[in-house]
Amino acid sequence: MKWTEQQIPRQDGRVAVVTGANTGLGFETARRLAERGASVVLAVRDTAKGRMAAARINGDVSVQELDLTSLASVRAAAADLHATHQRIDLLINNAGVMYTPKRTTRDGFEMQFGTNHLGHFALTGLLLDLLLPVPGSRVVTVSSAGHRIRAAIHFDDLQFERSYGRVAAYGQSKLANLMFTYELQRRLAPHGTTVAVAAHPGVSNTELVRNAPAVVRAPITWLAPLITQPATAGALPTLRAATDPSVLGGQYYGPDGLGEVRGYPRLVTSSPESYDVGVQQRLWAVSEDLTGVRFPLGRSAATA
Repeated sequence: MKWTEQQIPRQDGRVAVVTGANTGLGFETARRLAERGASVVLAVRDTAKGRMAAARINGDVSVQELDLTSLASVRAAAADLHATHQRIDLLINNAGVMYTPKRTTRDGFEMQFGTNHLGHFALTGLLLDLLLPVPGSRVVTVSSAGHRIRAAIHFDDLQFERSYGRVAAYGQSKLANLMFTYELQRRLAPHGTTVAVAAHPGVSNTELVRNAPAVVRAPITWLAPLITQPATAGALPTLRAATDPSVLGGQYYGPDGLGEVRGYPRLVTSSPESYDVGVQQRLWAVSEDLTGVRFPLGRSAATA
């Protein structure tokens, strides 16, 4: 049976925070959650664009400023959300950048690793106390099939200071998203309330590809109708990970089509490298050191 948006359960009484929700996959995710009754927070860098997006959604929607390239902004957003919300049921780490030229965040991190992984790592840690008391709460982090392409966690050069490759840097950041999810689930398991799940959209026709090298961007542009799916379809794996009652912590959802490029969401597997527990735990420790964020959880069962 194909999983479609009609199978999203009612979300009345639930609070969902969606990063990067003013456009593309994030917007479609937020829109459908709001239409099903959730109170949705659009956590976005540009609040003017966020308000424009909110005006296009039917339901209870608010806008929160969040710049994932700045740990100060992440902390400020978390403080605002603590002041305005007593609980969070869904934290959807959706925002991201892809194939950017060599740049750094405000804190000096390589842009893709800093935004896609470290920003979301910090945000999750700072909001987790609003999720832990809520039975059925979930942290959903959006990865990519790109986690398989030239991807490794380069502990000897995490910020690509010696030699920068935009494809390799993107792959590292998306691999980090998965490793974070798996280690977070291991640490959440003893608490029994919140689970961590991952998803990827396949190849979706969104503005994220705008920074891709010309050799990649041109074929995608020409062949978009054949090799991509619209954001409405690309958001379905995230929505299933966030709302399907049968989902378990530590699972990963993506399209069911050939090569997981497009199709309906199903349970998929990630690369063998992503399941390396030792690397997951080392990445966690490094991420805590770089962000200064400590999660209100104990060590994972594998190290306890």
